[in-house]
Amino acid sequence: MRIRLAEDADLKVIADVTVAAYSDFTLGPDDPYISHLRDTAARASQAELWVAEDADGTIVGTVTRCPPGSPWREISEPGEGEFRMLAVAPEVRGRGVGETLARHVLALCAGAGEDVVVMSSLNEMSAAHRIYERLGFRRLPERDWSPQEGVDLITFIRDGRSA
Repeated sequence: MRIRLAEDADLKVIADVTVAAYSDFTLGPDDPYISHLRDTAARASQAELWVAEDADGTIVGTVTRCPPGSPWREISEPGEGEFRMLAVAPEVRGRGVGETLARHVLALCAGAGEDVVVMSSLNEMSAAHRIYERLGFRRLPERDWSPQEGVDLITFIRDGRSA
């Protein structure tokens, strides 16, 4: 598996992978969040959009790292790293793609001096939570939040100095 920054030619595939990965957690094709998930061009230009490629070059996962100043940051405080929209193609789940992408983002954050990393998730995303816990994240309930009525996000934090 290879991790690399997304290129313009990848954007539609990344959007499709992200929507497929989140399909169990949306309200269906009319969910307004779908357009947000599909907005790969904005994520690529306003944050860092990373992809995981299989040996044959197929994009099998993606994650968005939100560096300081990015409008995609939601919950991080100054000096903290943040990522979001970790997505793995449903047909390759269980092969370590999500963990590999998360480790990559943690390394990028550490390289930027961000020893503390935060992220939000839906409570129902238990498979992702197991990855985060393996990587040293813990719940941070005081930063749980709701971006809109009926959507409740839980927050995780990892302090790299003690993980």
